[in-house]
Amino acid sequence: MRKHLLYLIFILFTCIPLVGEQKDSTPAGKVKEEPKSIPAPGKKVKVYKFNMKEEIGPPTWRQTQEMLKEAEKLGAEIILIHMDTYGGEVYAADKIRSALLDCKIPVYVFIDDNAASAGALISIACDSIYMSGGGTIGSATVVDGNGHPAPEKYQSYMRSRLRATAEQTGRDPRIAEGFNDSSIVIPGIKESGKVLAFTASEAMKNGYCEGQGETVQEILESAGITNFELQEYVPTSIGKIIDFLINPFVSGLLIMIMIGGIYFEMKSPGIGFPLFAAITAAILYFAPHYLEGLAAHWEILVFVIGLILLGVEIFVIPGFGVVGIAGIVFMVMGLALALIDAIPGDKTFSLPDGEQFIKAIFMVVVSIILSTVFSFYFGGKLVNSNVFMRLSVKGVQRSSEGYVVGDAKMKSMVGIKGVAFTDLRPSGKVEIGGESYDATAEMGYIEKGKEVVVIKMEAAQLFVRMV
Repeated sequence: MRKHLLYLIFILFTCIPLVGEQKDSTPAGKVKEEPKSIPAPGKKVKVYKFNMKEEIGPPTWRQTQEMLKEAEKLGAEIILIHMDTYGGEVYAADKIRSALLDCKIPVYVFIDDNAASAGALISIACDSIYMSGGGTIGSATVVDGNGHPAPEKYQSYMRSRLRATAEQTGRDPRIAEGFNDSSIVIPGIKESGKVLAFTASEAMKNGYCEGQGETVQEILESAGITNFELQEYVPTSIGKIIDFLINPFVSGLLIMIMIGGIYFEMKSPGIGFPLFAAITAAILYFAPHYLEGLAAHWEILVFVIGLILLGVEIFVIPGFGVVGIAGIVFMVMGLALALIDAIPGDKTFSLPDGEQFIKAIFMVVVSIILSTVFSFYFGGKLVNSNVFMRLSVKGVQRSSEGYVVGDAKMKSMVGIKGVAFTDLRPSGKVEIGGESYDATAEMGYIEKGKEVVVIKMEAAQLFVRMV
């Protein structure tokens, strides 16, 4: 087991790149230093189109960053976001909002159907808004996972971002606030008790839409661009894999596999599959977050230190105490920090956003608890199942080395006393009648040399307790 733990630590260090810099996110509300260049009339314009037609989340933020870099590299003169979304994660939307405000290329948005909630915030950050005849924008109330309005502090934050964004793009900030706050009254536009949402014609009337159209070509013509070259952002295969892996649900599942794999490896000596699963889950968890600038060097190091401390507690120090608790804390911190951006600052060590960090900690802790519960509940059934036996590494135990076989003989040992031939943490070997047997401690840790008694035999494994 000690060797397995060392393999896990070695692979984590070698398979995850530890060179490069953490990517900075754009500071919220940063004012552009230079005005955006508007294409000259009649000139052939390079338009770079970006589809935003799914729930706003970490994958959308990653794609937006990639799109902005590609647009600049290609020399695009206009970025056109083709939007149809009911919203999504406020944190990701705020990152996108800040990046668009800071972009030196003019950004247009074509709301093909919906720009609700987080979609409304992103739309207001664009230089020009265009809508289809059936399009709507607004209804930016922050909701929880059950669709219920979030507490006031979240609504207040959203209102401030909407207001600041509208001010920076030259739109009425009171209307932007009205997209979130039902109590605001705007004479002739909004009455109290309703969250504001505009149709295309209402948005045009109130300065939140520059033109209408049903196709991208009509939208560009509405913007006065008749001679254009259209290119579209297409996610790469690797990008799609990264988007899948950084999805919060998938990240939580990978944490569960990591914890469950470590548990089963400690519980069942000689079995290689759980360790392989834990290593694979760790690489799939950290690698995409590192590549996207979410996980920094020191955040991965925090997790590895926690893993080492936990290993020391399990394999070196009897019982479970401060070292083990510290290991768990470090592991949870490392996993949580890898999920979120750090506040812009020092690229090697910077503090995370407090609210997002708490959410990340909550997700990690819940995943660990679920993994632990499932491991305990299904552990016995899985280890003894035919499927798991086929996945197990089966070594050869020769009689010349002190091993014996025979279920009948081992069953007859129930109630017989012996001595712990190695430390049992909880698995190891015992010596009975001058012969060595694989054994598992019923509870906790049994030190080498302590007298033990066999209490049962399952799956060719003796289970013992200290006398």
